[in-house]
Amino acid sequence: MDKRTLLLRIKLCPGIGLKGENLAYQWLKNENIGNLDIEEVQAMTINLLREHHLNYQKFAVSFLSRDLNIMVNQAMRKKWITIFDDIYPEQLKEMYLPPVILFYAGNLNLLNEKNLLGVVGSRKCSKYAVQAMKKIFSQNVISHYVIVSGLAEGVDTLGHQIALANRGKTIAVLGTGLDCFYPRSNQGLQIELTKNNLVLSEYDSGIGPRKHHFVERNRIIAGLSQKLLVVEARLKSGSLITASLALQNNRDILAVPGNVNSSYSAGSNELIAAGCQPCLDERDVLGRIII
Repeated sequence: MDKRTLLLRIKLCPGIGLKGENLAYQWLKNENIGNLDIEEVQAMTINLLREHHLNYQKFAVSFLSRDLNIMVNQAMRKKWITIFDDIYPEQLKEMYLPPVILFYAGNLNLLNEKNLLGVVGSRKCSKYAVQAMKKIFSQNVISHYVIVSGLAEGVDTLGHQIALANRGKTIAVLGTGLDCFYPRSNQGLQIELTKNNLVLSEYDSGIGPRKHHFVERNRIIAGLSQKLLVVEARLKSGSLITASLALQNNRDILAVPGNVNSSYSAGSNELIAAGCQPCLDERDVLGRIII
């Protein structure tokens, strides 16, 4: 079994978790597995989990199971890349707990575009946020950046739609499997993005939305993007979590200032107060020239 297929099996195995699969990746990266059989790989992975005080019981029971064999065989027929592949983005490898497997639909070459702009914000965005995005996302911005977002309601959806309307490029990172549509209202948009743009997920088909998936999804948005724009965010929101992750990855953070009396903008304004760059128009995204 080659390293790619083995990493896929480890990823799909119940009980492994993000930390466990990254430990397995670090081990496989430097290991010659040519002479190892599947039982030895299982034993080595269990030892890794034990050494790092991670639960291993479910993994131990599932790794050689018939059910996992079926899952792997089905997944092999889908489109997916691993962290071992040349096309896997270098900036993702640099992040904490990078996704070891990414399932995809669409134009995979967008992963390695030079300029990727992450866009996050409230699911229930205000009219002000809509107006601000239409002002900031000029044709110049759309032609210069690939827009990366999470296909959620509100700001995410608008970011993808503006990119499409201006014949730009966009990447959607899902918190579900590629065959799921969440929210349901974005089914048409998600299908449209698979034609000439890109939809990504680290989750296999059939896996629906779970609360922790969206935090995990946010780390991929933060890791892919050279810059992150926070359009509108409440305090303690997922958008602020994404901004925090982006800062940990040394990404540039921009935030749209909002009404100081609006809870929708409380998080964005806090970012600016903490030193993030305010974003007023396209010049802040593209880079202002100071004379």
